[in-house]
Amino acid sequence: MPEAHPLILALVSYLEHDALPTIVLDTDYNILAANAAYRRQFGYHDQAPLGKKCHKVSHHYAVPCDQAGEHCPMRKAWHSKVPERVLHIHHTPRGPEHVDVELRPILDEQGRVVAFVERLASITLASAQPQEQGLVGRAPAFKAALSSLQRAAPAQIPVLLQGESGTGKELFARAVHMGSPRANGPLVVVDCTGLTESLFESELFGYEKGAFTGANQRKIGLAEAAHGGTLFLDEIGEVPLAMQVKLLRLIESGSFRPVGSLRTVHSDFRLVSATHKPLRKMVADGSFREDLYYRISGFPIRLPALRERVEDLPLLAQSLLQRMAGKPTPRLSEDAVQQLRLHPFPGNIRELRNILERARLFADDGLIRPEHLPEDIGPAAAVSGGGRRNHLGELAQALEQFKGSRSELARHLGLSERTLYRRLKELGLN
Repeated sequence: MPEAHPLILALVSYLEHDALPTIVLDTDYNILAANAAYRRQFGYHDQAPLGKKCHKVSHHYAVPCDQAGEHCPMRKAWHSKVPERVLHIHHTPRGPEHVDVELRPILDEQGRVVAFVERLASITLASAQPQEQGLVGRAPAFKAALSSLQRAAPAQIPVLLQGESGTGKELFARAVHMGSPRANGPLVVVDCTGLTESLFESELFGYEKGAFTGANQRKIGLAEAAHGGTLFLDEIGEVPLAMQVKLLRLIESGSFRPVGSLRTVHSDFRLVSATHKPLRKMVADGSFREDLYYRISGFPIRLPALRERVEDLPLLAQSLLQRMAGKPTPRLSEDAVQQLRLHPFPGNIRELRNILERARLFADDGLIRPEHLPEDIGPAAAVSGGGRRNHLGELAQALEQFKGSRSELARHLGLSERTLYRRLKELGLN
C-alpha cells in the first residue's frame, strides 16, 4: 500500500473483521485494500487485486461505470459526501451476479473526500444467469424493479406490484416473501379473479360448519392460513366493491370473522398485492376504494413489460427452457433469437413461455430455429402488426411533444435508454 492517510490505515484493520465483502478505494477508482470476506467471495485466495481499478475488476470495464452506461455510486458520493447505494452486476467466480453496492465516502478533518469504503452484498432474490427457478434478468428496467424489491423485502410495509399480465408478478411476490424475515412462514396466494362476493369471503375468511348449504365442516380461510407469513392478493383490482371494506378491515386490524361465526380471528401476516389494472383510475371512477388503495400501496413496484427488457430475452428464454419438463434442454439458434426480438410480446413472459413450449416440440435435434416459431412471429409480422405500429406511432407522437432530453423521455415512457434508442432507430431517427 502506498503512503496512505491515517484514516485509511485504520479502516483497513477494522474492515478485515467485517462479515460483508468490503474494499477500500482511493479517489481514482484504485483498490487499496480488500478484506477476507471479499477475497473469499470473489476468488482472490492468494492475493487481492490491489492497485487495480474497481470497474475493471467488478465489471471488466476499461472506463468508470458512469462512462459505460451504469450508475456510478462513487461519482454521486463524491459530490454528496454521504453514503450511496446502487444495484450492479459484478463478475464473480460463479459468473455474473446481482450485487447491492453501498459506497461510503471517508472525509478528513477538513471535510475533503480522501477515500471510499465499498461494501458488497450479493442479492439472492434474482439471478443474472439462467436458472431453473425464480427471477432472472439483467436489463436496466429489470434491475430498477429488483432494486426496489431489495429495499422493500426486509420491511413490513405493504407492497403493490403493478404490471401487465404475464410480467411475473407472482414470482416477484415470492421474492418479496423470501427476502423478508417471514421467509420461513407460509406464502398464501389468493387469486382474486372470477370470485363472487360470497365465494371471495368464504375463501379469504373461512367458514363454520353449517354456515351455508354445503358447508359440512369448518374451513380455515386463507387469511388465517397466512399467519406468520405473507398474504399475496393477486389481481386485487378484481375484488368486488362490497368486499373491499371487509378487506380493508382485515388489513388494518389483522382480524376478521369467519362466515357464520361470532368469534373474531386474528392473523399476523405481511401483505403483498398485485394488479394489471389502473387502480388510480378505478379510484377516480369509484370502482375501487380510495382508503384501500392507499393501504395496499405503501411501496409500489412497477414490473417492466418484456418489450422494455428485450436485452433479457435470451436469458429468459434459456431459463424457461430449463424449467420445462424433459431433457435434454433445447437451445435457441441465434436466428430464432433475432426473430423473437422483433415481436412486441403483448402477453409478455407468459407468451414467450407458450411460444417456446410449442417450438421445442418441433426441434428434433434440440435446436430451435426460426421455422419452429409460430407464423405470426417474425420480421413481416412485426412490421405489419398493428401492435408494433401502435407502439412506434405512440413513440413518434411522444417524441414530437416531449421537450426534455432523451434520458428524460425514456423515464417518461417507462423504457430503458437502450430500448428507446432502438425504437428511434426503427423510426429512422437519430
